[in-house]
Amino acid sequence: MRWRTWRRRVAFLLSLGGLFFDTAATAYLPDLLGRDPALLERANSRLRGAQTAMSGFAGPPAGSALLALGRAVPLLADAVSFMLSALLVRSLPATPRPVPEIRESLLRQARAGASYVFRDRLLLGLALRPAVGNIAFLAVETVLALFAHDRLGIDTYGFGLLLTAEATGGLLGAGIASHLGRRLGTGTALTCTAAVEGLAILGLAAAPNPSVAGLALAVCGAGMGATMVLGPSLRQAIVPARLMGRVASTSRMLSMGAAPVGAFLGGWLATTYDIRTPLYAAAVLLLAMTAVTASMTNNRRVKAALRAAAPAGGQDHQASRDPARKSAPELS
Repeated sequence: MRWRTWRRRVAFLLSLGGLFFDTAATAYLPDLLGRDPALLERANSRLRGAQTAMSGFAGPPAGSALLALGRAVPLLADAVSFMLSALLVRSLPATPRPVPEIRESLLRQARAGASYVFRDRLLLGLALRPAVGNIAFLAVETVLALFAHDRLGIDTYGFGLLLTAEATGGLLGAGIASHLGRRLGTGTALTCTAAVEGLAILGLAAAPNPSVAGLALAVCGAGMGATMVLGPSLRQAIVPARLMGRVASTSRMLSMGAAPVGAFLGGWLATTYDIRTPLYAAAVLLLAMTAVTASMTNNRRVKAALRAAAPAGGQDHQASRDPARKSAPELS
């Protein structure tokens, strides 16, 4: 019993640390690079691509190899990786801390961040995307292994290839996100990626064989990869520095809080109806979310928000996509 309690505490601390790190990283990037949307998109694209490559390609085989050496070896290696990460973070340049106008409690600061998000339709739309997406994707992931085995006849090795296809799509999506934003406008690009995710899950549910399923997961991964570059980059460009951490934590909490709902929904639908039902439900949910948030994150709202944020950033964000205009460190 004590061992289980200790493990729960460790899991809680790991989750809490991840929340703090992700929130701080989101708030730090615009302080480091400025609020040029194009520059932020390039930086987020590379960060997202690196994360996908490490977690989707390097991590699983490395973990399996380390596990062969002993059950505790992967955990020790993970602990060492966190120490190295802390040293690397320590080497980053410090940025000035925003001076609060008045001293506020943590609860009051959290309420201010949540209020800022819920009163702004664009930020609310950006927050709803990952929250609703997590419900849908967790519903799928909960039954994906069983679906692949029972309906597609895929063994353990084949299931690994399915996940690799999804990671490959995510890497591609992160790479082309900036191009989509330039060609379609960020708002339209976000709407298109949401629709692509929903249609891809629908294709996965109806997939007659593993090849089609792998293609559907790759397309879905591409949509997710592009979304996770465009959405955070836009938020970083328009939210004031003093509120960036609060807004990021609000959005993060919404998405994390939605994940257990999706896992429960997927398990319940599969048990009550059929193993494909969670996939169809997830597709419907994603497409419905696309329709709802399309007007909240359209190009008109995005342009208006960038214009409003331009004085605070000291530049005209509408002109910031001009490669000849350099107001922040250049990413080579």
